[in-house]
Amino acid sequence: MRLRMGWILAISVWLHPICATTFEDPAPPEFHPLENKTIPAATVHPDVTFHGLPKRLSPDAATTDWTCFLGPTHDGYSKETNLLKDWGNEGPSLVWEMEKGDGYSAPSVQGDRLLFFHRVGDEVRLECLNPENGDLYWRHGYPTRYRDRYGYNNGPRCSPVIEENRVYAYGAEGILICLDIRNGHVYWERNLGGEFKVPQDFFGVASTPLIEGNLLIVNVGAPGGPCVAAFDKMDGEMIWGVGDQWGPSYASPIPATIGGRRRIFVFAGGDSDPPTGGLLGIDPNGGSLLFRYPWRSTSYESVNASSPLVIGDRVF
Repeated sequence: MRLRMGWILAISVWLHPICATTFEDPAPPEFHPLENKTIPAATVHPDVTFHGLPKRLSPDAATTDWTCFLGPTHDGYSKETNLLKDWGNEGPSLVWEMEKGDGYSAPSVQGDRLLFFHRVGDEVRLECLNPENGDLYWRHGYPTRYRDRYGYNNGPRCSPVIEENRVYAYGAEGILICLDIRNGHVYWERNLGGEFKVPQDFFGVASTPLIEGNLLIVNVGAPGGPCVAAFDKMDGEMIWGVGDQWGPSYASPIPATIGGRRRIFVFAGGDSDPPTGGLLGIDPNGGSLLFRYPWRSTSYESVNASSPLVIGDRVF
């Protein structure tokens, strides 16, 4: 497969709704309330080698949780201070290490909980660890038969998404789950790939969902639509769907406030012949499609993979 470089697109976003299609929820999930509120104590992870506790932070260090892909500002920028500028020849001291399974998912962290999403054998695992020593709070696993079309890697691509006491994970074959971060209880789960009849695409699912208010927004990429769907983050039912032409991409939805109004930008487009895709501007309050701008390589073996970046009233 050859990789193609693309142009950078900048759009000034002063927007008005355009016509939209109404979509039905194909399979509302069963909700499982939390009955056992026991919070398990962390135990030694069998695959972790512990080396020593980390050094104490400087009293004036600024720290923040990293609860989703690209962090809380959705642009990869961290406000943390007093980071090491020189690692020395030997590098920083190891605190702990673990041999991970397959996958490209980046970990997410909230307080004393680190969520790690990977695949071991034919099981996809979401593990909740203590970031200071690698101890295991809980593990949730489910079977998988996913195989990458190019043989690169058969593990999950999306990062876990954390909000308060819930964590969301979206697997390579389109399994979306919502769990309690304290004990791993599963509130609801959906097979979006099967429910919306989404083809596998080049490398499976790799667009990390976005939490916006009470919504969990996903670039589903269903044939004939919806391209983007919003689900109730509490019970998993679909609230709205939008877009009917472009498939799933490898870029993640990005939120922004433009002119005092919340907007969602999705750079869609994956496996299609001829190649189609581009940038969607969406009003999360009701799912109105504000604009669609076609922007895609003419090469069949290509995808839209760069998450949008919003600066002022422009999106790149």
